[in-house]
Amino acid sequence: MTPWTTEAVVVLVGYLLGSVPFGLLIARARGVDIRQHGSGNIGATNVARNLGKKLGALVLLLDALKGALPVVGASFLHCELVVVVAAGWAAVVGHCFPVWLGFRGGKGVATSLGVLLVVDPVVTALSALAFAGMVGATRMVSLGSLVAMASFPAAAWALDRPLALVLLGVATAAVVLIQHRENLGRIAKGTEHRFR
Repeated sequence: MTPWTTEAVVVLVGYLLGSVPFGLLIARARGVDIRQHGSGNIGATNVARNLGKKLGALVLLLDALKGALPVVGASFLHCELVVVVAAGWAAVVGHCFPVWLGFRGGKGVATSLGVLLVVDPVVTALSALAFAGMVGATRMVSLGSLVAMASFPAAAWALDRPLALVLLGVATAAVVLIQHRENLGRIAKGTEHRFR
């Protein structure tokens, strides 16, 4: 394969890995269509609320891994940073817009965590602190997630990381923001779910 073909395959594999709906599959193994419960989302938070924290944690881990694997794979193949970043972003897009589910997937937070943790653990740790602080203050996972996603490109820029990582943060935050548009509406109305 030519270098361009290899890079295209790496990005496509990132999308396909990201599109595996672990939350839906795990819930279905328990006889539940998670899309018919709670928020209807296939992600870890909805699984945890409806099927228990252990299964929610399992979905969180698997969704993060499917974000991390394309980045690790692209790095192993010695792809340029822009391709590594593209593979990771493709995994997030795959999770949010999986072809298997009519392009209606999860919200992308756990998969983004897997991607960002591999590309820059330090900046991701700072974002995690922002998440913890916001959730601690508001008890809203959605708001904490949005703050964390927004903080990644800001921290990457402040720490003089490569432009590709800053753009990854911006692009990933944009996808996650789009997927949280209903949450934003509920936050504005004061009706968003809060953990107790």
